[in-house]
Amino acid sequence: MSQIVWSTRAETEQDVPVIREILLAAFPTALEADLVDALREDPAWIPALSVVATDAEGPAGYALLTRCHVDDAPALALAPCAVPPRHQRRGVGSAAIRAGLSAARDLGENLVLVLGHPEYYPRFGFTPASAYGIRPPFEVPDEAMMALTLDPAAPAPGGGTIVYPAPFGV
Repeated sequence: MSQIVWSTRAETEQDVPVIREILLAAFPTALEADLVDALREDPAWIPALSVVATDAEGPAGYALLTRCHVDDAPALALAPCAVPPRHQRRGVGSAAIRAGLSAARDLGENLVLVLGHPEYYPRFGFTPASAYGIRPPFEVPDEAMMALTLDPAAPAPGGGTIVYPAPFGV
């Protein structure tokens, strides 16, 4: 399949059911879809950072960044990201993530954290969070917990434990 250029934008109210469909198609259970629904009602929600990537048929991929903290310092959690199987390996997930990171940078955010595939997220600049002294509140392989500073000139937290929003349940 050819690589296409995806349009990206913040979700609209009309996108909410389609985003749920994307999440249900991309994951084996409804956990991620339910998480996004719960996060929409949480103070961690930042509307500009709920991003859809679209083509002529509508939304085809999704990326969400919500407020979290490293100890008391503000940061963002990138989760979930979703692309239904029929759109995978076509750049839609990358487009949604890049747009979300760009929107976060535009809002003056600096630190983004992701728990994910160590083969995938480094393409966006993520590196092991442990290099910053940042650790999750649960056990994961070091290479799977990653961090990205959006403004390398700005200081990142000097270490600490990630505090996720309540809907994450950790």
